Amino acid sequence: MKNNQKRDLIGYGKNQPKVKWPNNAKLALQFVLNYEEGAESCVLNGDTYSEVLNSELINLTPIKGRHMNMESIYEYGSRRGFWRIYDLFQRNKIPFTVYAVANALQQNPDVCDALKKDSIEIACHGLKWIDYQHVAKKIKQRHMLQAIQILKKIFGKRPLGWYTGRCSPNTLNLLMQEKGFLYSSDSYADDIPYWHYQNKNKILIIPYTFDNNDGKFVTEEGFVKSSDFFEYLKDSFDSLYKEGNEFPKIMSVGLHCRIIGRPGRIVALENFIKYVKKFKDIWICKRIDIAKHWIRHYSS
Repeated sequence: MKNNQKRDLIGYGKNQPKVKWPNNAKLALQFVLNYEEGAESCVLNGDTYSEVLNSELINLTPIKGRHMNMESIYEYGSRRGFWRIYDLFQRNKIPFTVYAVANALQQNPDVCDALKKDSIEIACHGLKWIDYQHVAKKIKQRHMLQAIQILKKIFGKRPLGWYTGRCSPNTLNLLMQEKGFLYSSDSYADDIPYWHYQNKNKILIIPYTFDNNDGKFVTEEGFVKSSDFFEYLKDSFDSLYKEGNEFPKIMSVGLHCRIIGRPGRIVALENFIKYVKKFKDIWICKRIDIAKHWIRHYSS
């Protein structure tokens, strides 16, 4: 696959912009809930192999046919984990963004109804939760358009944010061709947004996170106890909050229904929310809020 997209290894470099968040917040804190359950690799979805990523079963070899254990782990996320996380956010009045896989959400009307709140942003996480690295460009484009239409039908408006996760070198080009997204989050390259330019066009990149992410509970070298995750989130928050005295930034927290939604892990998220609510000079927001603020104040 040929792709001429150049890498930017410099970024803002030594010339960090002095970002001003609403109410002079020292940090923009953003929670993302990935909703993927039901759209993972599964023969019932027309896939050849069963899912092997982001579950209690680590280092699996893909198998042809149904993997019943894997299916039920994902089902836990939609049946129970989502509601545990959702209730926690609602009790604490925390706005958040959902990375919504279209084929997953359309299988759960109850979840869709719960997400129709102003405090929740629906960003598009693709049509299926699969690896798009070697999927043909035309198929990826068709999947992107189908996902947009499904989410628009469910929620009455199209998504303005995009995150593939398992993307490919031409994902960003397809986004820019579609022209309806305000931002993409298929990047982990910075602590603040930045513009990606292509000829005379541009799109805002709001970087995401793999480290402040509950996915590290299901890796060999990752978190084991809920306190591991809490301490890491707290340390990240404290560092960025301190930097915010001079250069305010973003902190993203990545969550999954089937992972942080387990009873032994939700404690970490609950304790972190309790911790950050003590601070009055932070901005807890949705990713679309960050995008609109950046577009309004830092358009070039």
